[in-house]
Amino acid sequence: MKYFDEIKKSMEYLAMVKNTVFLGQAVSVPGTAMFNTLKDIDIKKKIELPVAEEMQMGMSLGMALEGYLPVTIYPRWNFLLLATNQLVNHLDKISEISNNQINPQIIIRTAVGSIRPLDPQSQHRGDFSNAFKQMCKNIDIYKITKPNEVFKTYKKVLLNKKRISLVVEIADFYNEK
Repeated sequence: MKYFDEIKKSMEYLAMVKNTVFLGQAVSVPGTAMFNTLKDIDIKKKIELPVAEEMQMGMSLGMALEGYLPVTIYPRWNFLLLATNQLVNHLDKISEISNNQINPQIIIRTAVGSIRPLDPQSQHRGDFSNAFKQMCKNIDIYKITKPNEVFKTYKKVLLNKKRISLVVEIADFYNEK
């Protein structure tokens, strides 16, 4: 299967879990390429949010604490940067500061922005995977570069209970691989 098809299949697989909820911008309405990977998922499992990245990450943590499995979607790394406070200071540290009493499962989904067919310039195509691996010692970060890695990765993060996982996709591969 192609990269995009594997992503779509993975999102549908995650949606089969009763407590899964997808949240972010363009999860219920078109606006990013990631929308197309969610278009066949029940609208009741999606929460469309305004552009408020830090709030979105805080909501994701709150939902996880209430028993939901949030799949929180940031269409590009450059947008996820705006949630760095929540990600680095709260999600990454929550198990440690709670003496392992709080171990939420959250799936964070982002992408390295596409440069083809139109290059959006440096503001929208950053890849901060390595920097965040250094900053976040308690978050599992996966960068998916091959179609055959996609479903395996999302299945692994689903089965990895009590962990926070950040999955990095490559937007150019949606149409290429």
